[in-house]
Amino acid sequence: MAKAFVFPGQGSQFPGMCKDLYDAHAEARELCQAADRLLGFSLTDVMFNGTAEDLKQTKVTQPAVFLHSVVAQRLMTIEKPDMVAGHSLGEFSALVACGALRFEDAILLVSARAQAMQAACEANPGTMAAVLGLDDEKVVEICEKTSGVVVAANFNNPGQIVISGEVEAVDAACVALKEAGARRALRLNVGGAFHSPLMAPAAEALAEAIHKTEFHKPFCPIYQNATAQASMEPEIIRENLLKQLTAPVRWTQSVQNMIADGAAEFYEFGPGDVLKGLIRKINPEVQVG
Repeated sequence: MAKAFVFPGQGSQFPGMCKDLYDAHAEARELCQAADRLLGFSLTDVMFNGTAEDLKQTKVTQPAVFLHSVVAQRLMTIEKPDMVAGHSLGEFSALVACGALRFEDAILLVSARAQAMQAACEANPGTMAAVLGLDDEKVVEICEKTSGVVVAANFNNPGQIVISGEVEAVDAACVALKEAGARRALRLNVGGAFHSPLMAPAAEALAEAIHKTEFHKPFCPIYQNATAQASMEPEIIRENLLKQLTAPVRWTQSVQNMIADGAAEFYEFGPGDVLKGLIRKINPEVQVG
C-alpha cells in the first residue's frame, strides 16, 4: 500500500508548539537551533513561550508551522513516503520531505514568502470567507458573477471551500452564496486575500528568491496545490510553487489524485490534525494516521 505524507498550512499553530519534541530529541533541538540561526531571531522562543497573538506575527507563523512539520516528520520511524503534498504553506515542508529542497533553503524561502505576503496584504487589503454546503462549481460560478475581485481560493473537501478577494466583493459573494443555498458563508479572521490575484505583488517579490534557490529532483512525486498533479521535475516544481500564491489550493483534487495513483495510507506531520479530517471527508475508506 502506498504511503502519502501530508503537511498543514498556516492556522495550525498553537502556543508551546514543538516544545515536547525539542525537549525529547537531539535532532529536534539541532533543527530548531539551525532555524533560529538562519532567521536571525529566536523563532523557537516565540513558539515555546509566546502567546497565540505572538504566533500570529507574519514573520513567525509560517516558519513556525514549517519547522514543527519538518521536525515531526524527521522524528517518525515510518519508512520514506511514496508521495507527498502540503496545504498551502505546507507545500514547503513536503518539498523538504521528498528531497526537493534542503531544510536550510526551505526555511529561508518560507521567511521570504511570509514577508512578501505581508507586504501584499498591506498594499492590497482583502479578506477570505468559508463556504459550506455548496458544490465547487456553484461557488466558482457565483464568484465569477460577483463584481470586484473574489475567487475560490481553497478547495478543502467537497462542500467546504474558502473564497478570497477584496472585502466588498467577498461580502457580496457571501450574500449571493447564502441565497444559493450555502449552509454557511462567513468571513474568516485573516490578514489578507491569500491565493487570489491580490497576492500578485507577493509572487513578484518571491520570484527572485525562488529562482536563486537550488531545487533537486525529488525521490517521490509531490502533488502541488496549483495543479493537483504529481510533479517530479525541479523546474516544474519551482514554477508551481510560485503560481501557488495567486492560484487556488486544490486540496480535494490533490488527495483524489493521490488516491487514484495508489495512496492508501495518509500520515499528517505538523501542529494539529486538520488535514486528517479533510482527507476522511474526501474519502472515508483510506487509512489516516
